Amino acid sequence: MILCVVGPTAVGKTKLSIELAKKYNAIIINCDAMQVYKGLDIGTAKVTKEEMEGIPHKLLDFVDVNYNYTVFDYQKDARNILKEYKDHNIIFVGGTGLYLKAALYDYRFSIDDDNKTYDEYTNEELYDMCLKKDKNCNIHVNNRKRLIRFLNKKDIINVEPKPLYDIKVIGLTTDRETLYKKINERVYKMLELGLVNEVKKFYNSNIRSKALLTGIGYKEIYSYLDGKITLDDAIDLIKKNSRHYAKRQYTWFNHQMNVKWFNTCYNDFNKTILEVEEYIESK
Repeated sequence: MILCVVGPTAVGKTKLSIELAKKYNAIIINCDAMQVYKGLDIGTAKVTKEEMEGIPHKLLDFVDVNYNYTVFDYQKDARNILKEYKDHNIIFVGGTGLYLKAALYDYRFSIDDDNKTYDEYTNEELYDMCLKKDKNCNIHVNNRKRLIRFLNKKDIINVEPKPLYDIKVIGLTTDRETLYKKINERVYKMLELGLVNEVKKFYNSNIRSKALLTGIGYKEIYSYLDGKITLDDAIDLIKKNSRHYAKRQYTWFNHQMNVKWFNTCYNDFNKTILEVEEYIESK
């Protein structure tokens, strides 16, 4: 059995996945693009060892923050785990829909070699190749590094509407007012836990990787540490960007996957758990 627990931030995905894993003796595969990185703990609300309750977690906290871990990497890693644990119950949990769909659907990539150096080509030849790949490519002809990176970038060329596996996709949701309140509470909790100091460790080491400069909760604190904005501004931006991301998550899952949605009962989460279990066992 393969279950997928999805939805926006702060709706209880982690807690639900742990309870389901205990009941169905399952392993959990992380499906959050930021939680794959080592050291990005507070800003990603990464599950703690205590919260895991002994449940095995895969594809979590294992990638160096300097490495640009891609959806192609995730597809390979996730499918290796699916193969290795084919006789086990598996629960994917996270809000990165593209990772989930790449792992479970027929996503195919146009380029298989992401280490090609193109040493034998001139800049002009590389530029022409980039234009053939995408006529709207606007990389400067003299920026060889970016041209090569663009050519090595893996593109999805085929997406089948049906999954390759028998899956159930469970979504947790709540009304917008409650969700925004929970997002704000989570942001303040992250600050109490030491989000600024977590980011400072990377900032003071002069690490400016893609994960840190694009991840919500990290890019805003980097701007604060750069002196571009105040800490209050950074906090407001984290809350705003988290709200916008939640909207995009809803849109993506509603259009891309067949999700069975459940309203999170924050006052009695056991009620939510029971409703989900009844659904799982009804089919």
